[in-house]
Amino acid sequence: MLRNFRRFVNSLDLTRPEKEHSKGLASASISAFSIREENSSQFQKVCRQPGLCKVEKNQSYHHPRVDRKQTKATAALQKQYGKQQRRKIPEGALPDPALEIPIDDYVSFVTHLKSSKRILALLGAGLSAASGIPTFRGAGGFWREHDAMQLATPEAFDKDPSLVWQFYNYRRHMALKAKPNRGHVALAKLAGRKPEFLAISQNIDGLSLRAGHPSSSLLNIHGSLFDIRCTNLNCSYISLGNDNDPVVPALQLSEDHDISDAHFPIASIPVTSLPHCPQCASLLRPAIVWFGEQTPLSSRERIHSWLDQGSVDLMLVVGTSATVWPAAVYIHSARLKGARIAVFNTEDPDIDVDDESQRLREQDWFFKGDAATIVPDVLKEVIGMLVEVQD
Repeated sequence: MLRNFRRFVNSLDLTRPEKEHSKGLASASISAFSIREENSSQFQKVCRQPGLCKVEKNQSYHHPRVDRKQTKATAALQKQYGKQQRRKIPEGALPDPALEIPIDDYVSFVTHLKSSKRILALLGAGLSAASGIPTFRGAGGFWREHDAMQLATPEAFDKDPSLVWQFYNYRRHMALKAKPNRGHVALAKLAGRKPEFLAISQNIDGLSLRAGHPSSSLLNIHGSLFDIRCTNLNCSYISLGNDNDPVVPALQLSEDHDISDAHFPIASIPVTSLPHCPQCASLLRPAIVWFGEQTPLSSRERIHSWLDQGSVDLMLVVGTSATVWPAAVYIHSARLKGARIAVFNTEDPDIDVDDESQRLREQDWFFKGDAATIVPDVLKEVIGMLVEVQD
């Protein structure tokens, strides 16, 4: 393939005036064609005029004196290259054309995925968005008229436990109604096929576990909506997997209107009617890691222990921009262990981020789209085709 392209470039007489290049093959858009060859160690210069054409691995051929308008010659080369890449994967395993995944990105990722043994995954709110779970980020970061981030603090709970409990009771209700989507199932299947897989989940909705993700390879670093603990520091009471809806009768949601709609008044529930500890009678709270609180020491030790066990082949970042602490730290740590990064998100990566360690690099991948759609499609050569999701 590369030999044919060199013959094409060498057939051009680049010493002629620019106007003469508007005729015939010389009008081909070289810059529009990108060649990636998995087995080549380094591309060499193929241009006759030094300094005008430089080719590096995984970069596009570009010549400033060649017209960018695409011709049949370039189109033919692109088609030939596409066929060459498609031959590397089985028939029927190609990505869905509607997802607009570049074939060379798909092939290189799948090839690396198949050979990867130690895989770290970071799961964010975008993974559960297709299940109807509010992400509370960006323009949608409000519940009623309240900033959701401000409600997720110990200070907010101390000030108005009734409001905070109604906020989390609503989120529990939504999570219980939701079903795991295909993204959850795909990652659960990947965990089942890769024994050294570890998923760090920032989600608290419990959908990954309900999708069949092995608990041994899933770390919910922010806790769970269905765990409740006592606020008394001298009391060790905790209720795990409490899926009562509501937790107490006073938190029963109205069937007449949506409590998240700020146009309807919210109930003023007395503290005495909120959940209380059966052991010491103190107020109970969601066992969530709120802003300003540390993730559990056991979770941090588990991650550090996993990283210390050896190099990391691949890191999947799903449904999160991962530009804030501690998510960015995990990516940096995986890089130090040799990992290549694959990001699945609806938002483009921030190329202007100050910390260089957070930027995607040439050897990384970015797949844009809904995680519920794009993740199972990109993983299908390893996990197989998914059937209808069952909860």
